Amino acid sequence: MSADGPFQETPRVRVEALAIARGGRVLFDGLSFEAAPSALVEIVGPNGAGKTSLLRAIAGFLRPHAGRIVLDGASESALAQHFVAHQNGLKPSISVRAHLRYWAGLLGGAGDERAALERVGLARAADLPARVLSQGQARRLALSRLLLARRPVWLLDEPAAALDAAGRALLSDLIEAHRAQGGVVLAAVHEPLVPTPSARVEVGA
Repeated sequence: MSADGPFQETPRVRVEALAIARGGRVLFDGLSFEAAPSALVEIVGPNGAGKTSLLRAIAGFLRPHAGRIVLDGASESALAQHFVAHQNGLKPSISVRAHLRYWAGLLGGAGDERAALERVGLARAADLPARVLSQGQARRLALSRLLLARRPVWLLDEPAAALDAAGRALLSDLIEAHRAQGGVVLAAVHEPLVPTPSARVEVGA
């Protein structure tokens, strides 16, 4: 795992009068909010309201219909963010360890793969193919990529999906450790991740 300590550069995420459209239909418009360093912003709303689309727009994968998204203080916005999708994106025949090696190369991270697996409770499963993992273990594996490269902004789509109580406690610990270093977390959720997030943003209301 990469070294602990405060981030040298943590952007402030600003969403200004944002509108998102998919398939010719406007999902929401006029959305504005800000996430400062150490913030946890929970994005809530019914299925199909645009929670995932909002995260994808912030990640740069989806062009807004109107408005803008600004990462103040980030010299390279693409290198400032982690995006963990609702789907785990695992290859069934590939081992747990091989997934981490692939992600580390893709992310350009210098993180400790063994430490990352230990942190998410998968060290004993390192050589197993992904197809034998439970849904909760698969989600833990997907979340482990957050530990392979230090990036100040985490964009998480339903990060607690399929996690049991222990998995949810682990996720909460990861988020709080990230915030303690000045990191920002924006998460699309159905249920609160922590009792008192910095803010809750509702889409599709």
